[in-house]
Amino acid sequence: MKPTPVLLVFAAFLGFASPLVLRAAEPAAPNPLAIPATDDGLPGAGPIRRYEWFQKLWLERRTAWAARVQQDQGALVFLGDSITQGWTDTIGGMFPGTKVANRGISGDTTRGVLIRLQQDVLPLNPRGIVLLIGTNDLEEQAELETIAANLELILAALKQHNPSMPVILCNVFPSSATKKRPAAKIRALNQLFFAGLADEPQVTVLDTYALFANPLGDANAEEFPDLLHPNGVGYARWERALRPVLETAALVPSWPDDFTPEPGFTTLFNGRDFSGWTYSETPALGGKTETTDGRFVVRNGRLVVTPARVLRVYKRVVTERVFAKDFVLKLEFRASPNADSGIYVRGPQLQCRDFLIAGPYMALKHYRPLDWNEIVITVKGGVAHSTCNGEVLIDAMPIPASGPIGLESDHGQMEYRRIRVQELP
Repeated sequence: MKPTPVLLVFAAFLGFASPLVLRAAEPAAPNPLAIPATDDGLPGAGPIRRYEWFQKLWLERRTAWAARVQQDQGALVFLGDSITQGWTDTIGGMFPGTKVANRGISGDTTRGVLIRLQQDVLPLNPRGIVLLIGTNDLEEQAELETIAANLELILAALKQHNPSMPVILCNVFPSSATKKRPAAKIRALNQLFFAGLADEPQVTVLDTYALFANPLGDANAEEFPDLLHPNGVGYARWERALRPVLETAALVPSWPDDFTPEPGFTTLFNGRDFSGWTYSETPALGGKTETTDGRFVVRNGRLVVTPARVLRVYKRVVTERVFAKDFVLKLEFRASPNADSGIYVRGPQLQCRDFLIAGPYMALKHYRPLDWNEIVITVKGGVAHSTCNGEVLIDAMPIPASGPIGLESDHGQMEYRRIRVQELP
């Protein structure tokens, strides 16, 4: 380039012997942890937030995480937006004995998570993932199908990285139409999320929408003061809902059960395997710890009914033993939010559910949500009397003269333990 007269004069003024050529400074390379300036070439579709506050937060948190990659190797990763970020770094105290890494960014969307997955999450080689995302997409008026498609890409990337890594997908929490998150849209989005998981055994869905929704389908102000973010009460309830699913997936330790049956009672479930049980009219399960389709598994001394991946595909395990005499059956169950199972008594079924959400016994005063509850069924003279924590469920349910005892899988996770029976004279 031939120097201009102005440049020649300026060079002479500075005392240069030869003409000075000035060049524009090279633009700085973009920070790979910053939000890309445009959507060009980015995976997924839909909104990526670029508000000034969000760009600052995004870069700050991702820069801090980049320095912790080795420290957070093999962690249980919580991934999402402000609700996940709200656990803060003290989340590990909620799950003692487990290394936990929080990878939530306030304001993030499904596409944002998809963009940062390769740097923020996969290099940690997570032991498992707890994923909650989608509510901010709704505020940005994204199409439901677009949000669901982004989720599919996120799950596909996790599967490609490690197909045996458990992923707990939490349903989008309830909020409010005043937050641009109406109940009908949240329910529809959660249904789309579930519909895409029929062939994804890696993913377990936790119904956190039903857990928190009030009768109108919105958030409760007692747990969500701003109708969007949970307070301490809400987080504690979320932790209690997560724990059974995390225990079943061996992502957090579980308490051992050293229970001994009362005198006169015989154990029907040994806590180690399915000895004494059959599955859907197939040969005896013997020493197996899992049915062929994974609908029933033995974990941590419990007979676990795992969440179904297709609605209304019912399964059941039943005892090899047939009961013709009168008897007393005792067992304990712990239901995940909105879980639906059942106890077969010589054939007919007694509903065993997360009663206060799924019904039918929604007025129980002694039922303990997300905790262990005791069912006692007394069979005499061809009828069954049943209680839950001492409250009557059914007073006189007619039953056949003979038959096995069984457990049903409908939807949601249900755990059973301390299953025992005493035959009456």
